[in-house]
Order: sequence, then C-alpha cells, then structure tokens
Amino acid sequence: MASDFHEVRFPLDVGLGGRGGPVRRTDIVTLASGREHRNSRWAGSRRRYDAGLGVRTVDALHAVIAFFEERRGRLYGFRFRDRTDWRSGPPSKEPTPLDQRIGTGDGQTAGFPLVKIYGASFAPYSRPIAKPVGGTVRVALDGIEQAVGSGFNCDPTTGLVTFTAPPRAGAIVTAGFTFDVPVRFDTDELDIDLSAFEAGDIPQIPLVEIVP
Repeated sequence: MASDFHEVRFPLDVGLGGRGGPVRRTDIVTLASGREHRNSRWAGSRRRYDAGLGVRTVDALHAVIAFFEERRGRLYGFRFRDRTDWRSGPPSKEPTPLDQRIGTGDGQTAGFPLVKIYGASFAPYSRPIAKPVGGTVRVALDGIEQAVGSGFNCDPTTGLVTFTAPPRAGAIVTAGFTFDVPVRFDTDELDIDLSAFEAGDIPQIPLVEIVP
C-alpha cells in the first residue's frame, strides 16, 4: 500500500458531513424447502462512503477538487475519518490502553498489529487497524501501561506495535488508539454542475475502503 498511498487525510470538515459504513457480501441460496444456505464471500467488511453530503460551500468544493486532482482520481489512496467509528472504544470516550486486546505474549514475538474487536459472545469480528493516528496509541501489558519509545513504538503507516523487548509468555497485550480508514476515490470523474450545486444539489463523491 505504501507506494500508492498518500499519508494525508481527506478534508476533515467535509468528511464529517458524509455518510456511509461497512459493507459485506453474502451469497444466499434458497432451497425448495424454503430453507436457506448462506455463505460470506468476504472474510471482512469493506466500508463505503459518500463524502458529497459534507460539501456545503464553493470553497469546500474547491478543496475537494484539489484533493481529488492530487490523488489522480482512483490512483492514490488516502486517510478518511469515519465520524461513527474512529476510536478503539466508543466515539465519545478517550482511548485507554485497555480498550482492545491485540495479542498474547510468547516470549519471542515483539510485533503485534493493532485490531479492533466487534461483538463478544457469538462471532466476534477482528478488524485490522492499519492507519492509527500518530501519537494516540497507548499500550499495556497485563494492565500496566507501557511508555512510548522505551517500552514500545507504533508505526502509524501500518498499525504495527513493536516492543523493545518481547512480552513474556502469557502476557496480555492491550491497546487504545484513534484511527483513520484507508480509502480511495471510487471514481475517476467528479461531475459537478455548479448551478445545481448553488440550488442545493449535492455532488456525489464516492469513497471505498482499501483492504490492508
């Protein structure tokens, strides 16, 4: 992803007014008896957004056009802030180092990728977090917070937490963080009718998540 990804965030004021969320692909076959067989085509979800709803002024529209041109349409990916899901816990709460369990020490492994777990009792879904916001990652071992630099480091371009010394066998590794979604434009064309825009017609700006 590194060579075709720009570590820059979509204009925040525009993005916060958009809409969208997770998408899954499920095949459903209905038998003659009326029973169903269901199969998931994707192991994980993929998010889609329409950022056009956040464009309220011509200046904001100009900023989006500039951003689109610099990304060369669909060519380069970028960061997007999902206002409904951007923290390791609920959006209203500051991250704590105990929010998400990201692994268990074995005495040899020093690197642990960030994840966010959805659900608990039936079929929890582990979502890879590849674009944490630099400086927001907090990590704990067995409930004890570790110091950034002397205890661990986190690569904000990959989401990999690396300890200076491998955690002991059985140690519970947890983390808290804020994060962006890696996305790209899902179009190579922005069709903008300025007269319609001034009359209240919002342009469509489709974005799709890049699977890490």
